[in-house]
Amino acid sequence: MRLLLRWVGTLGLWLLLTIGSPTTIKAESIDKPNIVYIMMDEWGYFESSGMGHPILQTPNIDHMAREGMRFTQFLAGGSVCAPTRSTLMTGQHTGHTTVRLNSGGAALRAEDRTIADMLHERGYATGGFGKWGLGDAGTTGVPENHGFDTFFGYYHQVHAHVHYPRYLLRNSVKIPLQGNTGDPYVGDVFADQLIHKAGLDFIRENAQRPFFAYMPWTAPHGHWGMPKDDPAFVKYRDKAWDATNQRGELDAQTYAAMVEMVDRQVGEIFQLLRELDLDRKTIVFVCGDNGGQAYFQNERYPHGFLGPNLNPKTGERFRAGKGSFYEGGLRIPFIVRWPGQIAPGSISNHLGYFPDILATLSELVDAPLDKNADGISILPTLLGEAVVGHEQQEHSYLYWEDRKSVAVRMGHWKAVRPSQSAPFELYDLNKDLEERNNVATRFPDVLETMKSQAAEAHSAPTSGGVLDPSIGFKGHTAP
Repeated sequence: MRLLLRWVGTLGLWLLLTIGSPTTIKAESIDKPNIVYIMMDEWGYFESSGMGHPILQTPNIDHMAREGMRFTQFLAGGSVCAPTRSTLMTGQHTGHTTVRLNSGGAALRAEDRTIADMLHERGYATGGFGKWGLGDAGTTGVPENHGFDTFFGYYHQVHAHVHYPRYLLRNSVKIPLQGNTGDPYVGDVFADQLIHKAGLDFIRENAQRPFFAYMPWTAPHGHWGMPKDDPAFVKYRDKAWDATNQRGELDAQTYAAMVEMVDRQVGEIFQLLRELDLDRKTIVFVCGDNGGQAYFQNERYPHGFLGPNLNPKTGERFRAGKGSFYEGGLRIPFIVRWPGQIAPGSISNHLGYFPDILATLSELVDAPLDKNADGISILPTLLGEAVVGHEQQEHSYLYWEDRKSVAVRMGHWKAVRPSQSAPFELYDLNKDLEERNNVATRFPDVLETMKSQAAEAHSAPTSGGVLDPSIGFKGHTAP
C-alpha cells in the first residue's frame, strides 16, 4: 500500500505503512491534511523581499518561507498560462497533457482526470477560486466536471486579463458584476476581492472536513487596474518611477501594489487557518505559474523595472522570460509550509516541476497514481525520507514543448530548440545558469541522448471539445 498519514497528538506525523507492508491502522482513523494551493499569475522568481527585491515587500510570503521549505529549482510545467495549468492539474508534461496551447479556448477532454478528481474521490471538499484556463463554459473542460465541487472566477484565460470584468462564473453560471463596463482599469467591482472572499468562505464552510482549496489568482498579470483606496496602491501611487507604461498610467506602480496585495491575502489565509485551529493540519503551497516577464523595460532597466528574473544580489539574470523555455520562462517561486511536518527555514535544490504535484498529493492522501501521470512525488523531500519510508526519486529527464519550441532537462544539462527551424542548443546550468554558452558541439553524446528523450516524450496532441459556444467568453462582445 502507499503512504498513510495521521496525526498522533503533538508528536506530529508518523509513517505507518510503506509500500507492500500490511495495514496496521484502520482507514477511518486517518486524519487527512487540508491542502491549500495558491498560484499567482506571472509572479517572478525574485519578486519578493525574501529574495532581496529592492522595492517589493512581501512579509507574509517571507514568513511562510521561514516556516517552511523554499525550492530553488522547482520549475513551471509550461512557459505560459494554460499549458502550465494543464500540467499541474493532470500530472502530465506538455508532451502528453491535453491543453498545450495558450489560445484561451483550449479545453480538457471529458475523460481527463485532475488533482481535484483524485482528492474528491478521497473525501475532500474541492473548491477553485481564480483563473481556470482549461475550458470555458460550454466546453468539456469546465472545472465542475473535473472534480471541483465549486469553482468561482474566470474560465477562459483571456477573460482573466481583466480585473473589472462584466461577470465572473460559478460552476458555469455567469454572475454579473454590476457597475463594471468592461473597462480593464476601472469599475465598481474588483473581481480579485470577490474571488479572495469566496476562497476564505470555502475554508470556513469546510473547516470540519478535509478540503482542497485551489487558488490560481490572477494578479499581478493582466491589465493593471485595482481600487485606488487599496492600501497597497496608496503606498505606490505617488512613486515617480522611471518605468515605461505599457497598458495604462501607473502600470508599474499598480503591478507592485498587486504583488503586495496578494501577499496580504496570503497572510489572511494563514490568519484564518489559525483562527479555525487548522494551521497545523494544513499543507500550503505558494508559487508562480510560469517565469516572469520583463515589464516596464527601458534603456536604464533592460531586465524590466522590477526585474522578475534578475538576481538583485548577484546581478545574474535567468535568460528570457514568459513564453520561453530558457530558465527565465520556467523558474518560479515555489514554497511549501506545513507546521510540525516540514522543517522550518529549509531550502531544497531538488529538481522538479508541476507534473510532480499530482504524484505528491497522491502519496500524501494514499490515492492510486494514474498510470498516465509523468510526475514523481516530492513528499520525501518535504517530510524527510525517514518519515516517508523511501528515498526521493529523481527524474531521468524533464520535458517541455509548445508549437514552436522544445526543451529537455537532464540533471544539470538543459537542451533547448528555440524554434522548429533552429538546431538544439545545450547548456550546463551548473556552470552557466544564464544560458549564454551553447556547448552543443563540445558534448554531442549528451545532446543526442536528450534529443532522443525529446522524441520519446512527445505524443500527438488531442483536445477537448466545445459543446455550446453561445455561453462562453467568446459569445460575448466584451469582458
